[in-house]
Amino acid sequence: MPGFNAAIQGTLAGICGCERPPRVTKLKFMSDSGIQVAPVRRTQRVQISMPVLVRGRAFEEFTTTIAVNAHGCLVLLKTAVSRDDVVSLVNPKTAEELPSKVVSLGKPEDGKIPVGIEFSEASPLFWQISFPPDDWLTSSERKRPGATASKR
Repeated sequence: MPGFNAAIQGTLAGICGCERPPRVTKLKFMSDSGIQVAPVRRTQRVQISMPVLVRGRAFEEFTTTIAVNAHGCLVLLKTAVSRDDVVSLVNPKTAEELPSKVVSLGKPEDGKIPVGIEFSEASPLFWQISFPPDDWLTSSERKRPGATASKR
């Protein structure tokens, strides 16, 4: 059905009010449920290259991120991993380590595999991003510790 995916994406753009519609990777027709599409992201991605150490059962690999969000990241790994593998991410700047798991695997590129990694729980401060997207933090998390309103 040529043009059908474009029509669905246009409809999704109208529904979500976004500039670019969510990417529809696969469409499945379901009997009474209509059309199944890719899920909506919980928090916005930031395209940024940051150093990170990925630790698995039998490996440690230094790499850089392709994208990050409050729930994890996308990295390229040389080491073969499987979906649902338990790993941990280490931020080398802070030495903070978070338990995580592999949630997606892409097609290999130049001997590396794009790997989606999800934190066990949302951790927006792990990345130490100065101006994170609004959906990463609550208003209380945005306040600097010890900051008080100045009186004039």
